Amino acid sequence: MLTDHYALPLSTVSPDARNAYVHGCQLKLTMYPGAIEAFDSAIDADPAFALAHAAKAHALLERGDAAGARASIATATSVATALTNREASHVAYFALLIAGDTETALAAVLVHLDEWPRDAMVLGTTAFTNGLIGSSGRAGCKRILLALLDRLAPHYGDDPWFTAHHGMAFSENGQHEAAQPIIERSLAQHIANPWAAHAHAHLAYERGDPAGARQFLTDWLTGYPRNAPLYSHLSWHLALAHLEAGDTAAASRLHHEAFAPQVHSGPPRGKLNDAVSFLWRWELAGHPRDAAAWREMHGFATNAFPRAGAAFSDMHVALAHAVTGDDVALTERTQQIEALARQGRYPSGPCVPVVSRGFVAFERGDFTAAIDALEPIAGELERIGGSHAQLDLVRFTLLKAYLAADRPKDARRLLRRRRRRPAIAPVAG
Repeated sequence: MLTDHYALPLSTVSPDARNAYVHGCQLKLTMYPGAIEAFDSAIDADPAFALAHAAKAHALLERGDAAGARASIATATSVATALTNREASHVAYFALLIAGDTETALAAVLVHLDEWPRDAMVLGTTAFTNGLIGSSGRAGCKRILLALLDRLAPHYGDDPWFTAHHGMAFSENGQHEAAQPIIERSLAQHIANPWAAHAHAHLAYERGDPAGARQFLTDWLTGYPRNAPLYSHLSWHLALAHLEAGDTAAASRLHHEAFAPQVHSGPPRGKLNDAVSFLWRWELAGHPRDAAAWREMHGFATNAFPRAGAAFSDMHVALAHAVTGDDVALTERTQQIEALARQGRYPSGPCVPVVSRGFVAFERGDFTAAIDALEPIAGELERIGGSHAQLDLVRFTLLKAYLAADRPKDARRLLRRRRRRPAIAPVAG
C-alpha cells in the first residue's frame, strides 16, 4: 500500500497521485507556494483520492476562499469510501474545520492525534500559535499546545518541521533556554524552513535582541519566495526589529514594499493583522500617523471582515475602526461579538470588546479610561489568540497610556512582567 511522507497508508493505487499529494503536503506544511496546484495534480491522477480533496479544501480555506473550500470538502466526503480508519477520521476532521465547528474540531483533533500522532496534516492545523488551539479562546492555550507537542515529540524525533513548532511553543511559554537549541537544530537540519525562521524571529523578539533578528531575517528572506505564504509576515517581524532598533526608514519601507495589504503574500487575516499592528506600533513609537494607510486599512477591514467571528482579527478590525473614528461600525461589531458570546460561539468572551474600549479611549486621549479598560484584561490576552509579540499591540498601548498618565512605576512594572532582556520596548517615552 502506498504511504505518505510520514509512513501512513494512503487509499490510492496511483503512484502519481501519491507523489503529487506528498509534494503538496510538504509545500503546505512548510509554507511554500504551489500546494493547491500539487493537490490538483493528485486529483487529476486519482479523482477519488479523498485526502487530496480534503487537503485542497483546507489550503483554500487558509487562502480565504471559503466557498472553494466547502466545495472541495464536499467532494472529499462524497468519495470517502473504502478508507482506512485514519483516513476517514482525517477527512471528517477537516470537514469540521471547514464547517466552522471549532468546538467539535478541538475535541476531534486530540482524539485523532492520540490514535495517529504522525498525521502531520492534522497536527499542522493546530501546531502553531494561531492554530486551532491557540485561537480557541481558552485560558492557558499556550500551555495546552506545548503539552500536546511534548506528548507528540517522541513520534517525530528530529523532524525539522515538528521541531520548529516545538521550539516556538517553548518560547511562547517563556522557556527561552529550552527553545533555543530546538530551534537551532531545526534550522541546522533545514535552513529553508520558514517555521524555524519564524520561531527564531520570535525568540529574538522575546529576548530583546533586535540586532540579531535584523541580521538573521535580512539574510534569510533573500532565499524565500516573495509569493510564499509567510514572506510578508516574516517581513513584519523584520520591520518590528527595525523599529525597535530605531531604523525607522527601513521599517517604513518594508511596510510599504512587503506587507501592506496590496503587496501582502498571505491570506486576508495576515493582510489585516500585520498592517494594522505595524501602523499602530509605529505611532506608539512616536512617529506621525499615516492617515492614508489607515483609511486603506479601514476599507480593507470592512470589506474583508464584514462580520465578527475570529477574536484576533476582530481586535485588529476594531482598532482600524477606532483610529478612523467609525463609531457606528465599531458599535455594530461589538454587538455582533456579544450576540455570538451569548450563543456560546465566541470563546474569548468579553476580551475583544474590552480591548476595543481601551483603544477608543486611548485614541480620544482619555488615558485613564484606557488604563481602566486594558489593565484588568492584560493577564487574559492569550484568549484573543496570537503570539506574545502580536499581543504586545495591546500591552504597548497600556504602556503608553501609563506614560501619558504620568504613571512611570506602572510602566516599569508592565515591562518587568513581560520579562524581556533588556526590558525595552519601542514606545515613545
